[in-house]
Amino acid sequence: MHSHSRREFFRLSSSLALAGGLITTVDQQAYAQQKNWAAEMFETLEHDFRTVGRGTKSEFHFALKNKFEEDVHIASVRTSCGCTTPTIAKQVLKTHETGAIIAKFNTDTFVGKKAATVTVVFDRPYYAEVQLKVAGFIRTDITFDPPEVNFGEVSPGGDSEKDVVITHNGNSNWQITDVRSFCNHLQVSLKPAERSPGIVRYRMKVKLLGSMPEGDIRERITIISNDRAFPTTEMSIAGRVRPTLSISPPTVSVGTTRPGQSVDKRLLIRGETPFAIKEVVCGDDRFSFDVPDGKKKLHFVKMKFNADATDDRVGQEIRIVTDLPKNKSATCIVTGTVVR
Repeated sequence: MHSHSRREFFRLSSSLALAGGLITTVDQQAYAQQKNWAAEMFETLEHDFRTVGRGTKSEFHFALKNKFEEDVHIASVRTSCGCTTPTIAKQVLKTHETGAIIAKFNTDTFVGKKAATVTVVFDRPYYAEVQLKVAGFIRTDITFDPPEVNFGEVSPGGDSEKDVVITHNGNSNWQITDVRSFCNHLQVSLKPAERSPGIVRYRMKVKLLGSMPEGDIRERITIISNDRAFPTTEMSIAGRVRPTLSISPPTVSVGTTRPGQSVDKRLLIRGETPFAIKEVVCGDDRFSFDVPDGKKKLHFVKMKFNADATDDRVGQEIRIVTDLPKNKSATCIVTGTVVR
């Protein structure tokens, strides 16, 4: 399947997607100054950790995606409060690539109500700053062991369980009344409370169901208690469900080419079970593909890019469609430049 719709992204130097249309800008630097183009890449600019226990692992990934032609470079991050430590998951994002600013709430060294502003500094393609806000309350009377439920990498469709010990200090009458989650793919069970003077301990089992979607797991469960002052406490759930189908590399560069030149690349498609490739979907007829026959767990697809006379930046999604249930597919992004 081919079409001539090659541009799936927006050039900061020429156009911007607004209200469903393209608005041409005359001065690229004026546009960069008058509108914070960098903020448009983030899914959200704020996060509330709510109430968490002392020492629990509390992180939030501020996801962003480069939807522009130019490479985006994150120069640095800084925080207004030591209660939060920011890190950059990936400093350079090419067209369509995704990344994240990871905000870690330092529950082991801070207590009480805390808030921070994380400033993300971009220096390419233009200078910009984006401010991300986090807040939360760190209580000292509750601890979790381990500090986070981390399932690691699990196979798709399989169940997995983790045990957690919840300890409350200071009130022997403290009681967990409910455990809730917005995620339908988690189940929680509690054993009866173990009580001693000034200490209440619960043993909790968290079950990851086989219905959990593929990809990274970043969920949380809410512990509800009879504490009127602080009735809820959060706990992080992390892990990754290994995809039933993946493509490597996820991002391919054909570099800088001239009209008439061609570039050959190879894509590795891996499945949990044997599969056949039904088709390769690409919206740019400068690409051609050599697809192997048969059903197997590993396929190598040869890809060729043939540069034409068009001065153009390449930012093309390639989708490999298989005969797995529901025509399961995997995608990668190809970037590059054609110059005369």
